[in-house]
Amino acid sequence: MTYAARPEDPAAIIDLHFAPTPNGLKIKLFLEEAGLAYRIVPVSLSKGEQFRPEFLAISPNGKIPAIVDHAPADGGAPLGVFESGAILLYLAEKIGRFIPADLRGRTEVRQWLFWQMAGLGPMAGQAGFFRVYAPQAVPYAIERYTNELRRLYGVLNRRLEGRAYIAGEYSIADIACYPWIVPHAPHGQDLAAFPHLQRWFERIAGRPATQRTYAGVEDVYARPGRPVAAAPAAR
Repeated sequence: MTYAARPEDPAAIIDLHFAPTPNGLKIKLFLEEAGLAYRIVPVSLSKGEQFRPEFLAISPNGKIPAIVDHAPADGGAPLGVFESGAILLYLAEKIGRFIPADLRGRTEVRQWLFWQMAGLGPMAGQAGFFRVYAPQAVPYAIERYTNELRRLYGVLNRRLEGRAYIAGEYSIADIACYPWIVPHAPHGQDLAAFPHLQRWFERIAGRPATQRTYAGVEDVYARPGRPVAAAPAAR
């Protein structure tokens, strides 16, 4: 069990049901950036713990991450939230950080968050599966998802030209995308081909919260005889 901070009221701790996947690491990264007190509740995917009734009561889709906020803003009973994008929005709104207050800024962050949820994450996940985990090589699938992921890297690279972060100040858009760029090597991508994306990646890798988030984290792509994910510049 891990705490980012030790609050005076133990009930203020957020339970993070977690496995070290990009989606799980998104939420850990947010909690570290925010300095919120949290407790890791490990979920072993290989053991099928994501299908236990007590976890499904929080995350009906049987996927990590999920959180339980023991001190929601309405003062009511503990509140469970599943789906990483929904969790990021919930937490950002809870503390009033990492998402702009104004309409246009908020909309910009939301659309890039949804872009990650609908495009970058699913395509990277498929590329990772067929390149690393598939029991047999499927050349068409490998080419299909690797190429689509390269296109999405290009979208993000163009977006980051002349920008320090994806949508104004550092936000949940950056927090959502970064963990999906960490395994660029096993996903078949070369950051040197995307200089603006590489600059952004290295900037976030150097943040203290990022280094705390990734310290001691298992590399889920490190399998014997298979590619190993490249570590962040400062991990």
